[in-house]
Amino acid sequence: MPERCQMPDVLTTDEGEKRRVGVEIEISGLGYEKLVALTADLLGGKASTASRYVSRIDSPLGEFTVELDSDPIKDLDLQDHRVPESLRELGGHAMDVIDYAAERLVPLEIVSPPIPFEALETIEALVDHLREAGAVGSREAILYAFGLQLNPELPALDADTLRRYLQTFAALYDWLKGRHQLDFSRKVTTYIEPWASKYVDKLVAEGYSPDMETLMRDYLKDNPTRNRALDLLPLFAHINADLLAEYVEDPRIKSRPTLHYRLPDCDIDNPRWHFSTVWNDWVVLEQVVANPEHQQELNDLFRESRTLSFRNLTSTWRTRCQHWLENRGYV
Repeated sequence: MPERCQMPDVLTTDEGEKRRVGVEIEISGLGYEKLVALTADLLGGKASTASRYVSRIDSPLGEFTVELDSDPIKDLDLQDHRVPESLRELGGHAMDVIDYAAERLVPLEIVSPPIPFEALETIEALVDHLREAGAVGSREAILYAFGLQLNPELPALDADTLRRYLQTFAALYDWLKGRHQLDFSRKVTTYIEPWASKYVDKLVAEGYSPDMETLMRDYLKDNPTRNRALDLLPLFAHINADLLAEYVEDPRIKSRPTLHYRLPDCDIDNPRWHFSTVWNDWVVLEQVVANPEHQQELNDLFRESRTLSFRNLTSTWRTRCQHWLENRGYV
């Protein structure tokens, strides 16, 4: 079978190492133990229990984690003195009820280690097999708001490289959003949000070329939160944790040299939806960034789209962006 996950032109970091990406997939429809067993089998790995509702899978690609995406339930201990005595007395029966409810209301999550871009066909196969086994995603019920997250490693950590990625994401945001089903549960929550409009104006302004400290401060002044479609806080924690702490203190932020791209949903039970489709859209962004002339052209067009004009009133930026990508050979 031909490979379905496309590769960007830039596959190594400026230090000559293979670029890697972490993947996080939220699903339901399968019991926790079944999901652990299936994932271990499909990855050719061995599962071990780390704690209640957290399993590690030692695989050829590294250590994967399968867990219930809810800290209170994962950490629940009925012998804890803080748990009401009446619930402690129920013991295993109470846990059975809690488990039954949790697996239907809270997503189960598969978290990959950082893997080389070239290894993403394994994730494609894993997602397809889980769909066949009965995994469901956001479309199954209104209360499901399950996501897919990509953590692509940057090719370099200088301010200019990061600026070009951010400007390109801002320009492609409406196009990317339109490429994926934004289910109703996400529309009524604040989990996935674009960057503040004031910040986008500053980011795409003509001649914007800040040093790293200025770039970080500009972003953090208007976006001091994890709840952004492209979350920069893990990257900033890696680059300058002290500066980040001036604006945000959150123990959930994990330092890593990657962007953190939160997809609006995981539509795994849709046979027309594939992990590779999501990844390949990200590769479009990668390819634009790798072409400085095109990146600048797209940024200029996007900046113009944010002004008041007859053209902007009669056509959408998403449509014009699609045409630009087609004319430049990116899609």
